Amino acid sequence: MIVTDFPYALREIDHTLIPLHDGTNLAARTWLPDDADHNPVPAILEYLPYRKRDGTYERDALTHPYLAGHGYACVRVDIRGSGESDGLLFDEYAQQEQDDALEVIAWLAAQPWCSGAVGMMGISWGGFNGLQVAARRPPALKAIITICSTDDRYRDDVHFMGGALLTATFGWASFFFGAMCRPPDPALVGDRWRAMWLQRLENLPLFLEPWLRHQWRDLYWKHGSVCEDYSAIQCPVYAVGGWTDGYTNTISRLLAHLTAPRKGLIGPWAHNYPHLARPGPRIGFLQDALRWWDHWLKGVDNGVMDEPMLRAWLPDSVRPARYHEDLPGRWISAPSWPPPGIGARRLFLTDTGLQANDMSLTPRAVCSPQTVGKDAGSWCPFGRTGDQAGDQRTDDSHSLVFETTPLDAPVEILGAAVVTLDVASDKPLANLAVRLCDVHPDGASLRISYAILNLAHRDGHERPAPLLPRHRYRVRIQLNDAAAVLPAGHRIRVALSTTYWPIIWPSPEAATVTVHGGMLDLPVRPPDVVDNLLPPLPEPETAPAEPTTLLRPGVTRIDRIGLELGGEGSFKFHIEADDPLSAVAEMRQVQTIAREAWRTRIETSTRLSCTRDTFVLRATMQAWEADVEVCCRSWDYSIPRDLV
Repeated sequence: MIVTDFPYALREIDHTLIPLHDGTNLAARTWLPDDADHNPVPAILEYLPYRKRDGTYERDALTHPYLAGHGYACVRVDIRGSGESDGLLFDEYAQQEQDDALEVIAWLAAQPWCSGAVGMMGISWGGFNGLQVAARRPPALKAIITICSTDDRYRDDVHFMGGALLTATFGWASFFFGAMCRPPDPALVGDRWRAMWLQRLENLPLFLEPWLRHQWRDLYWKHGSVCEDYSAIQCPVYAVGGWTDGYTNTISRLLAHLTAPRKGLIGPWAHNYPHLARPGPRIGFLQDALRWWDHWLKGVDNGVMDEPMLRAWLPDSVRPARYHEDLPGRWISAPSWPPPGIGARRLFLTDTGLQANDMSLTPRAVCSPQTVGKDAGSWCPFGRTGDQAGDQRTDDSHSLVFETTPLDAPVEILGAAVVTLDVASDKPLANLAVRLCDVHPDGASLRISYAILNLAHRDGHERPAPLLPRHRYRVRIQLNDAAAVLPAGHRIRVALSTTYWPIIWPSPEAATVTVHGGMLDLPVRPPDVVDNLLPPLPEPETAPAEPTTLLRPGVTRIDRIGLELGGEGSFKFHIEADDPLSAVAEMRQVQTIAREAWRTRIETSTRLSCTRDTFVLRATMQAWEADVEVCCRSWDYSIPRDLV
């Protein structure tokens, strides 16, 4: 529902410069109550490189005015080197980014319209840096809401999974590479826009290059990973995510390890705010967030911390599909994490499938075609058509499969399943993908969860070691957190493959992995009458959308500021079924930004391929003002593979 009548009359400050100690100014857009100068309110900061002017304007318009209309100053700040902010940006989650945030928070707290209390809220990048800044303990930061984020930049981010290289890191790096080429808006920064733009273009890094060079969990990845010291975070944390997202595991770890007041919310959603996300049901997340902010920033005793620590959506079994508008199910809760009452149901891998008794298993070998994974969907779905995991039957047919007989009664799971295997490989490097599936009576296979392990990382990600061919190892593989109901008559399946393209980059050689034994531990949740007492969540509400006009296919005008945005591109993954060295990822983007006679165009391309020993990374960038080329650059790197 769109809301236009708020308790507080609003005003918007379209462009404010926040001064930093080194002379840099960061650009901000602010929504706040009209009388805040006389009746100060808490501030809520969202701090991103995604360009408040023309990048996040759609969701900003839906979200920030709503919160401001309920008595907050919502401030959307462009990180140094992005949007209309000064300076240069060289990497994600840099120390400079955190240092600047401390100054921004102090500046916000000192404004006449601010009560002195500040919160941070954000999704993805904004969720990451909310945790990172909270660990720095700025005095004015009283609470955060972190959405679809991570506490561990190596183990649970877009770059690596189980020590295997995620191809999502290529897509993310290529998108961000193109986004950082866009110019600041002359309507805000004046004639210096061109000098700012050229400085950025001439200093633009190829973001993927350092990510590829750091293939183990070293100091590079530990920086910004709050799991290194959970105790550093002392302000209250509300951790939010969705089962369809790529970042769900963070929520359980934050609930388990933080000592500060904390709550968790996990819905069915992909990578988006819960009031906007698919699969549904969407919820009134802004109303929910207001209860959190009212309690921690205004001191309202509204009982928000008297509720269960975790509220989670328990999805019903559905037909597998690459897109779900909604996932039916029900809300459940847990007073703590791990939840009391969760028990591990152990099933052994045997010659007759998954069995409750430890029976014999004749060693079984698997060497999957490189194309296994074509029905995996995206590592981080956004709830768009085709980005969720589809029917796993084809991938299962090229995998080593163990399954139960049809279930006599429903089974509910909540948490992380664990698969323990005794394995041997004929090559020094091998990947193993493990999928947990709900098999319908007609054979349709619904992926519930999965995990990847680069077997060189079997003893950890900081000091991997090659395998001794044909030597047996015991490996423990923890799958992504999940919730599911497996109905009576369905079967539980574990599918093992040595490839999972295009989720992960393949090993240099096609490896055969032999399984000598193993077991599955399922986190089974007993029925809980408390679930029936949970109050319903409100229906979604937002502020009105930002008015736009589609001028022609691919070109949209933001009517309020007259800015015309155009974009087109192509994205391709390719691999031959019998050749891991044929793997190629390519992305090309063309972006235009214009207003009246002012016109700019940026074209970028990136390509990642490999040899047995190296990753080959190439990129180009060209930029034009009107029809005049103003910058042209290229990059060409050969990066040694290091047990990946």
